Amino acid sequence: MLPLPLRHALNASALAGALAAPLLTPLAAFAQALPDAAAVSRFTQELLDRENIAPQGPGLAVLVARGDQLLVQTARGAASLELGVPLGPEQRFRLGSVTKQFASALLLKLVDEGRASLDDPLSKYLPQYPNGQAITLTMLLNHTGGMKSYTGISGYMGNPVRRDLSTAELVKEFQDQPVDFAPGSAWAYNNSGYVLVGAIIEAITGKPWWEGLSALKTPVFYPAPERLIPGHVAGYTRGEGGKFAPAGLISMSQPHAAGALVGDLQSLWRWNQLLHEGAFLKPASYQRMTTPEGAAVASKYGYGLFIDSLRGERLIQHGGAIHGFNSMLQYLPAQRITVALLRNADGGMNLDAIARQLAAFAAGKPFPKPQTLTLAPTQLKAFEGVYSQGKDSRRLRVVDGALTSQRNGGAVQALAAVGPARFIATTGPAQIAFERDAEHKVSGLRFFAEGDGEGELWTRNGDLPQRADLVLSEAQKQALLGEYLSPQFRVKVYLGEQGQLMGQAPGQPAFALKAAGPRELYTTVVDATLLFEPADGLAASATLVQGPARITMQRQ
Repeated sequence: MLPLPLRHALNASALAGALAAPLLTPLAAFAQALPDAAAVSRFTQELLDRENIAPQGPGLAVLVARGDQLLVQTARGAASLELGVPLGPEQRFRLGSVTKQFASALLLKLVDEGRASLDDPLSKYLPQYPNGQAITLTMLLNHTGGMKSYTGISGYMGNPVRRDLSTAELVKEFQDQPVDFAPGSAWAYNNSGYVLVGAIIEAITGKPWWEGLSALKTPVFYPAPERLIPGHVAGYTRGEGGKFAPAGLISMSQPHAAGALVGDLQSLWRWNQLLHEGAFLKPASYQRMTTPEGAAVASKYGYGLFIDSLRGERLIQHGGAIHGFNSMLQYLPAQRITVALLRNADGGMNLDAIARQLAAFAAGKPFPKPQTLTLAPTQLKAFEGVYSQGKDSRRLRVVDGALTSQRNGGAVQALAAVGPARFIATTGPAQIAFERDAEHKVSGLRFFAEGDGEGELWTRNGDLPQRADLVLSEAQKQALLGEYLSPQFRVKVYLGEQGQLMGQAPGQPAFALKAAGPRELYTTVVDATLLFEPADGLAASATLVQGPARITMQRQ
């Protein structure tokens, strides 16, 4: 399912576009002999230690493999908070949008069998679908079809998503919605497109879209209502006050081919081998699946897969987020490395950053890990300011004795000094190095997304702006309380235990809100502001301003 805007903002992975000194050491210098299973296991435990996963809280299951060799398979946390059952690495989780690559491969298999063509129009299989003659199978697979994603329809992710629907009924939910753009003209992540992928598979085979999974010989399941799946763990979300609560209800008929599957670590490993090592699809189809084309090139999206790079190597990956669960599946083709992560809670943990560090380590190209040191407050203050690169900007600020970085619209990231003018992110490998002018004043910084490589230059262009922190009356606070909803986002504004204003989006930790005015709240957790209307009386709407985005939500 498609993540919400603030989920990205709160993710520590936002730092990958957040921080950058000329390259000090070539990337090849960090390469080393491939670590054995014991070394990978030790490193995995180090990463899990940093996450502070409580034994009585939702957990994380981890697998790292190199070819046919299992390097580590482990889990921490609880499979059921209610029963106190510990999480095991063999247990099963909702996969969310990792499902998309399975659906994509099932359709491509039909193409290989001559039962469909990627250039076929949607209308060939769903004749009644509006403008279906202009939408090809390729457009559905790579998110360039332009139809409205049903998960973005106003109010849909509330009660409507709890209904059991057939494929035809689900398609009717979005087929008459206004389109986002003309087919093939742009890219936008789209769950409706993959519902249509499932519908096409059903039209061709005459069977439910997921029945083809039985041919995969890997235990990935569609959770039909009458089906009991052994080892299926419970899913959780952050409730009011940041405490864990049972995940919201959803009928698994609704995620469909966009996100409905259930699997375990071993099944994802075997799937990577089956898909990427040539046993499932013909070479031409696999090449199309893993090669971004057309409007999808800028987003690095193939068919159900993102095509990226890691430490100079090709990286093929996709994550998933659905009620109560998060997942990440990565593959490094050069060394046949699989990293699979499964979590039974939504939001709050950066699986992408964890997986990248594991994959890099297993590939013998670990991210730099310099020793940290302590700098005096006066030294840190010298680095404060606003830095920009084109239209993008970030703010460096000292908070509670530590230097932090906050990209425009992003999350606050703590930094640790590794030199007099060089810092590393505390949650990942990214580093920044400050530069000075002829007068020894800080003039800019360089950002290294992977800790080394060629840095990006960001120019210092001003001091930090000052924001008010007003004390609102109880009446002013009460006028803002409530739940606000739009097709793209939802947020609840409420009073915390100490009477302070708080905000929370579904599946996200709660965050404190400060007042810049009676109708303007902001948070220091991310660079985001809530503007309320009208100017007097009970607020009827709230507009989220986060970076260049403006999302207006109506009070429910």
